[in-house]
Order: sequence, then C-alpha cells, then structure tokens
Amino acid sequence: MTDLGAVRTALKAQRIETPSWAYGNSGTRFKVFAQPGVPRTPHEKLDDAAKVHEYTGVAPRVALHIPWDRVDDYGALAAYAEERGLTLGAINSNVFQDDDYKLGSVTNPDPAVRRKALDHLLECVDIMDATGSKDLKLWFSDGTNYPGQDDVRARQDRLAEALTAVYERLGDDQRMLLEYKLFEPAFYTMDVPDWGTAYAHCLRLGEKAQVVVDTGHHAPGTNIEFIVALLLRENKLGGFDFNSRFYADDDLMAGAADPFQLFRIMYEVVRGGGYTHDVAFMLDQCHNIEAKIPAIIRSVMNVQEATAKALLVDRDALHAAQAAGEVLESNAVLMDAYNTDVRPLLAEVREELGLDPDPVAAYKRSGWAQKITDERVGGEQAGWGA
Repeated sequence: MTDLGAVRTALKAQRIETPSWAYGNSGTRFKVFAQPGVPRTPHEKLDDAAKVHEYTGVAPRVALHIPWDRVDDYGALAAYAEERGLTLGAINSNVFQDDDYKLGSVTNPDPAVRRKALDHLLECVDIMDATGSKDLKLWFSDGTNYPGQDDVRARQDRLAEALTAVYERLGDDQRMLLEYKLFEPAFYTMDVPDWGTAYAHCLRLGEKAQVVVDTGHHAPGTNIEFIVALLLRENKLGGFDFNSRFYADDDLMAGAADPFQLFRIMYEVVRGGGYTHDVAFMLDQCHNIEAKIPAIIRSVMNVQEATAKALLVDRDALHAAQAAGEVLESNAVLMDAYNTDVRPLLAEVREELGLDPDPVAAYKRSGWAQKITDERVGGEQAGWGA
C-alpha cells in the first residue's frame, strides 16, 4: 500500500521552475499575437511569476534568458525576485538569434564567430555569479542543412572545445545542463541532436555537466521515459524542459498532448530517485493564443497531477508482479495509479499549505489580469517578432 502521508509530504516539497519568456508574447514563424498586459521588463515578468507561485505554492524559481532578460544590475534583479518570494533559476544562453550565427555559433567554421558565442556563454556564467543561479542551460541551434556543408566531426571538436572552456569557468556549486534537439533550425544534422550526443559530451566533461531532457525534442514515438531512466541510472539527468507537442517542437502546455506520457516520465523519476531538487523541473513553453499566467498555472497543475499519480503507484505490488512475470498485473498496477483522480488530493494539499484549492479560479478572482492590462500601457512588450 502507498503511504498517503508520504505522498502529501512529497507533493508539498515539489518545485517547478517557470520560464521568464513564457510571460511574454510568442508565436510561430508566421505571426506573434500580442496580448494586453504582457510584461515589458524582466521585473514585470517576475511580478507575474510571483502570482503563479502565490496560487500554486510550488513555483518559486524563474529561469532567465539572456539577452531577453538583460539588465544593468543582476544582483538587484535577484533582490527584486527575493522580495516577491522568488529566486532566479537557470540562466539560458542565446546563441541562435544573431545574423552571425547563420552557420552556427560555437561550431561555426569562422573562429571569430565561435569566439563571440563563447564570450556570451562565459557572460552567462558571470550572470550566474551575480544572481546566485546554480544552472547554466545550453541549447545550440548549430547544425547543417546539406550533406557536405561542413565537416561533421570537426563541428563536434569545436563544440567540445567551447563546452570545456565554459565548464572550466563554472564555480564549485554551479553546473552545466546540455539540451539536445532532433531537428530545427538545421535539417540535415543538428550538432547536439539527441540524448546520446549530449551524454557523451557531459561524460567527458565531468560531474558538473548533465543532460536536460526537453520533452518536445524527440522523434515521434521516442520512449522518453527510457531515456530518463537511463540518465538517472548514470547520474547524468540534470533536469527537464516540460512542454507538449503534437507534431514537432510545439512548446505547448505540459500534459496537453499526452498526459499519460508525462505520468510515465514522472514515474521513472520517482522510481529512479530523481524526485529531488538536484533534478530541475522546468517549464519551457510558449503561450501563443492563450492567456499567459493562467496557462502557466495550469501547466504547473498538470505536472503536479502527473507527479501525484506517479507517487501513488503501489511499488511493492508492481515489483511483485514484475518478479512473477505477471505482464497484465504489472500493467494494471501502473494503470490503477494513472486512472486515479488526484485532483481532490491536490486540493487538500493546497489547503494544508494555506492556498486556495483551485489556483486558476483564485487567480481569476484576484483581479491581477485587469490590473496589468490597465497599467502596462506603452513601452515595448517582451517577446520576439515575426
């Protein structure tokens, strides 16, 4: 039998990191739809993130993206976050938007472009020092579109050289999280296309380098929970970028497309000892047509529900059925947990934390949406153009 007291305690201890960019305008390559009340500054993004944490109780960290969140004083930004009950989480680098990076950043054949990209990555570590952030998250758009465009092995050598330079700059309590992506924007080869490539580089670098799994960055049908289990076994799972996708890297709300997959992933996290603060549970989403803050609140709730179901798996019964070779019984034990309606349990947990049992309804009643619509007039909204 599952210990419900232990489940409640585990749920109260959960921490989910929200992304600063999800509070800004976003869209597709065709169009960005602006919304009223969208933040214009990193400080206003933190104001919105504080509301997500206020109503969920489990989202106290906010990831930054540089240069989208560049400020003159990062220590002051960290203090601003702390005043609102938040801390600054992962620092995300950006070596994919400048024209110089058309042929790659750290793997570019031009050494001057590689130096520019490396300088930006090192700047991000400086920002970590100023904010107290522990994680540097690296994603590279680098790759090629045509066979013969560049030397594939040489690009891996350039990548390794840059990663080594950044790794050596990290402090003792800092780490590097290397992300991978199957395709896009490059369509013939991506320089970090899969978990194996990321793992190989991290293994060579050392214990402060770990892999981050973006749930939208795989080929259709990929068994992501297997990757999670293996990386946990090797002590190389650094974190997640949770989102959903229907076709490719859609960056939709976590749990929207396949909540069963999210449950399976979370079960492997729980079973493999990854349900700790050493594994960063981050959202990486773009809310193109839905209201930003309610969507992030609902995403947090979706992750909570998947986690609660994973914690409810009767592991003794499952192990017994597996050891006996009972195929259907093993599956049934897992499905019993997945089919459990955990919303009443989570409502009780929130009430025990002094929160409203329905975070979305509480946010709607707060009047914050109207307040920011009225006050955030003029200036340039955060986001990217299309």
